[in-house]
Amino acid sequence: MNQNIIQVVTSKNKVPIRLTYKQWMHITDNHNYMAGNLDLIIETICDPDYIVTGKNNELIAIKHYNKTVITEKDAVVVYKEINSNEGFVVTAWLTSKPDKIIKRGIIWQKPQS
Repeated sequence: MNQNIIQVVTSKNKVPIRLTYKQWMHITDNHNYMAGNLDLIIETICDPDYIVTGKNNELIAIKHYNKTVITEKDAVVVYKEINSNEGFVVTAWLTSKPDKIIKRGIIWQKPQS
């Protein structure tokens, strides 16, 4: 495995999505509160509440958390699936306004239990 890869997780489309140190630094530099939230990124990709269409063929995974390091928030993870064998995380952050993102168009939604 490449030394620059922190973790590889599988998306809902069964595509391996890699998170590199470079992207992790980008995420934490732009959203310093994300520094302790690597697990939220991984879980949001693996088990999102919604997957939404991005602006440039990205996918946006959204997952609600009742408690985060800052308060109740939704994790947002933008990632690309290049093909059926490769994808990568673009960025991630927490938001209290997921509806603005969800309005772009839901392409997958977790079944209600």
